[in-house]
Amino acid sequence: MKILAAEFVCSAGQPSQYPGEILQEIAFAGRSNVGKSSLINALLRRKGLARASSTPGRTQQINFFRINGRFFFVDLPGYGYAKASQASRESWRSLTESYLKNRKQLVHCVLIVDSRIGPTELDLEQVAWFRRNLLPFFIVSTKSDKLSKVELGKSISHTESLCPDLRVVAFSATREFGREAVWALLHPHIRMTTTHS
Repeated sequence: MKILAAEFVCSAGQPSQYPGEILQEIAFAGRSNVGKSSLINALLRRKGLARASSTPGRTQQINFFRINGRFFFVDLPGYGYAKASQASRESWRSLTESYLKNRKQLVHCVLIVDSRIGPTELDLEQVAWFRRNLLPFFIVSTKSDKLSKVELGKSISHTESLCPDLRVVAFSATREFGREAVWALLHPHIRMTTTHS
């Protein structure tokens, strides 16, 4: 996918703040500090567009990025941040679930897990939630460069065993490993007229 333009549009803390454009949206979900921002930046080849932080829980609103003027990437608040207050965690969860259930522009979701530890209990709960709500999604296993080839193979097999019938893509933001594989899965869900790389 050739990225001609990518821009941050807004952070939304409530539905009234979502972009009003009727463009298709791809949502990225995952635990805090799992690498959502790094994945988005690597897919778009735009350093620093989505803010990556070593501090979990930084993304507390829903962030919208307009791509090629044709569709949006949507960075959802990370879940599982233990140091946040219960009220804050509940607010983020409510906002995220409302978006996922009600946003008509949403066409596909990407669930991100850490290849070094595989799907956690919270990740598996998210898988079950997506399935209950009939939301299409696949899994991206990030930070794959931290594992040897053998370790990565075992990690992907483990994830596939816990999440049967789901596509799992190994990904490294630093090496851009898996970038084209992710785009290949996203492309059928995006109507656009840009040139492919």
